[in-house]
Amino acid sequence: MNLSFMKNYKIPKMFFYSLINLPTPINISSWWNFGSILGLFLLIQIMSGFFLSFHYSANINYAFLSIIHINNNINNGWIIHAIHSNGASFFFLSMYCHIGRGIYYGSFNFKYTWLIGTFIYLFSMMTAFMGYVLPWGQMSFWGATVITNLLSTIPYLGNNIVQWIWGGFSINNATLNRFFSLHFILPFIILIFLFLHLMSLHTTGSSNPLGLNSNFYKISFHQYFTIKDLVYFFFFLLFFFHLIFETPWLLNDPENFFPANSLTTPIHIQPEWYFLFAYAILRSIPNKLGGVIALMMSIMILMILPFYNMSKFQNLKFYPLNQSMFWFFISTILLLTWIGAQPIEPPFLLLGQFYTFLYFFFFILNSLLQNLWDMMLLKIINYN
Repeated sequence: MNLSFMKNYKIPKMFFYSLINLPTPINISSWWNFGSILGLFLLIQIMSGFFLSFHYSANINYAFLSIIHINNNINNGWIIHAIHSNGASFFFLSMYCHIGRGIYYGSFNFKYTWLIGTFIYLFSMMTAFMGYVLPWGQMSFWGATVITNLLSTIPYLGNNIVQWIWGGFSINNATLNRFFSLHFILPFIILIFLFLHLMSLHTTGSSNPLGLNSNFYKISFHQYFTIKDLVYFFFFLLFFFHLIFETPWLLNDPENFFPANSLTTPIHIQPEWYFLFAYAILRSIPNKLGGVIALMMSIMILMILPFYNMSKFQNLKFYPLNQSMFWFFISTILLLTWIGAQPIEPPFLLLGQFYTFLYFFFFILNSLLQNLWDMMLLKIINYN
């Protein structure tokens, strides 16, 4: 590949050169394509959001009207808006597949790569939440009210922090302006962490389905894996644009088609589908502070995986019962997602508490079983 156009830029040239020549395990499966798909949808979100910002007005009196103006009056504005709103769903779908693959195949053993990836997930959640507030519809307004009020549980400083974020004694124009600014700048912070994620990955090398650390049986990332990524790009974009042109509002909440009204509370306040599992965990705890702690732990627990897992094996796929436990864990998340979309009433409240327990129990039980299995293997080896 001719890199003469980069001859005066040594660092970009080195990074680009290392990217295409990265030694990659020859046996990685399709689950490893979701990392590059995440990069694709991050780029789509940044570009579509940039064009939307041309016509968006960050003012509580005009924000909702500006969205209507984009969809009705701007040439192809509805397409850009549909790309941006639905792109968030595809971004998080790819991210959950990426994280699930990392748990299943033990990619969290690459400590720094995993931790940086967890920060990308946290920043992505913050970005998506603030973007959901910007249309200033009913669900946007009340969702922002509920989530920001969670900070009031912080002892002593909670109420002051909430008022500082609001810029007043309630959600107002200052709040919307701050959320718009943060929603615009956070994707570039995510890009920085993305480059750190890739640099760390290039230091340790990629994992593989067999969990081997050997440098044998590796090939250059380009051309085989770049072509494979392009195939999956086409496949995902096919479904993505089918959704946009056929049912662009399928994933939107009907309440958000009404302008924000502080005097009328929606019957059931809920976030987007990709946050429903965390929302179900939040509301399953009767105590407000306990619910906030459980909500934070449901995400932060991913950060302890590289530390609490002391397995002698790189790949958890080959542990007895590991596959069954993993798919049981996935089923638990799907059920929590469904419960989060239901009203806060019996039997959904009790089911939420039960599956919240199972969600956290997976991480505890999995670690115990792995360590017990390691001890048994060591005893067998020493005995023989």
